[in-house]
Amino acid sequence: MNASQLWIAALAAVFFGAGTAEAQQSIKLSIGTGGTGGVYYPMGGGLANVLSKHVPGWQATAEVTGGSVDNLKLIGAGKSEIGFSMADAALDALKGEDKFKGAPIPVRTLMVLYPNRMHVATIEGTGIATLKDLKGKRVSTGSPGSATEVMAFRVIEAAGLDKDKDMTRERLGVAESVGALKDKKLDAFFWVGGLPTSAVTDLANTPGMKIRMIDTADAVPAMNQKYGDLYVKDVIPASVYAGMGKDNAVATVWNILVVHKDMKDDVAYRIVKTIFDKKSDMVAVHKEAESFDIKTQAGRSPMPFHPGAAKYFAEQGVKVN
Repeated sequence: MNASQLWIAALAAVFFGAGTAEAQQSIKLSIGTGGTGGVYYPMGGGLANVLSKHVPGWQATAEVTGGSVDNLKLIGAGKSEIGFSMADAALDALKGEDKFKGAPIPVRTLMVLYPNRMHVATIEGTGIATLKDLKGKRVSTGSPGSATEVMAFRVIEAAGLDKDKDMTRERLGVAESVGALKDKKLDAFFWVGGLPTSAVTDLANTPGMKIRMIDTADAVPAMNQKYGDLYVKDVIPASVYAGMGKDNAVATVWNILVVHKDMKDDVAYRIVKTIFDKKSDMVAVHKEAESFDIKTQAGRSPMPFHPGAAKYFAEQGVKVN
């Protein structure tokens, strides 16, 4: 073959043998998750295990992070390839708004994961029964790198409170918040997560304490009016955490898996295909993975899907872009 023929042959191998080449190449993937007390971390560990075990040549690792905002910034900096994120934080990143002001990140959706419920947790004896009762209290609004903080600020605003003037605000992850509440150093905390969240389960099962979950669903209309139709009214059933007593009416946002727009199409395709092919492995790690559904991908993410992911869903009869 001459040089031109070799070049054509090489291109053909890339475009028509992508599946074989992709399966054989060595790829390292860093997955941005969250704190150890939440759902992102164990689910990210499950994802890392599935990809490393079932895709030849791939090595994936789950990283502890502050949460959605950290994960998005890590992707933007080229330090992570995959990140768990709430849809509202991801949209902010794409548009360069709020915590990403002036520094947009070209992220794309890989798939819609599961609904993230707003928890506003306290215990009996604090005098907190509604969002208005947070005034004058010691409240954690989530860790600095989390989308919990983003959504907490929006809920507080919708309730007519000032996050800086009306409360003594801490910035703790869910596990640290539970510890501070147990030690009487905190009166309540915000957390957005899947069901059940292990740290909240720990609080609910603590002898001598009775958990109280504060309703947030009434904040949804005002949040959507200002930030777009990102939030829905939802419920945390009374059976989820011991001692709740009644269902908790909450604001919910969807979780999504995100990547940089420049991820190779075949890699994005293989990630999504492997997740759905090995869904039972993910459910074994955390039952929120039961929510992974091809039929609920369209219309749940405010951002465009990565072309590789869109190709997979199109093959399953679902148009996402």
